[in-house]
Amino acid sequence: MAQAVQDATGQTVEVAFVDQGYTGAQAEQAAADQGIRLEVVKLPGAKRGFLLLPRRWVVERSFGWAARFRRLARNYERVPETLKGLHFLAFAIVMAHRFVQLMAHVL
Repeated sequence: MAQAVQDATGQTVEVAFVDQGYTGAQAEQAAADQGIRLEVVKLPGAKRGFLLLPRRWVVERSFGWAARFRRLARNYERVPETLKGLHFLAFAIVMAHRFVQLMAHVL
């Protein structure tokens, strides 16, 4: 998976925040071969009730942004590339909107 990530991003990923499923020497070595340092986000020893994991907000925020697009609410696409393209388009729209807001505050 590390190679696919680097291929898709043009070898720009340096750090990957992963869950406990990626602990171990094999996952760490596979990521290191691609120039990625794994940061495993672990739960504290005694968990009671809801506990916010570090960096989890990034993933949840991204899911929230994608949920605003009706076409992405359900997976009706037959071709995976179509769904991938729709996600790319949705996030391009989100980032363009954020850029316009930022420029409006700067000017």
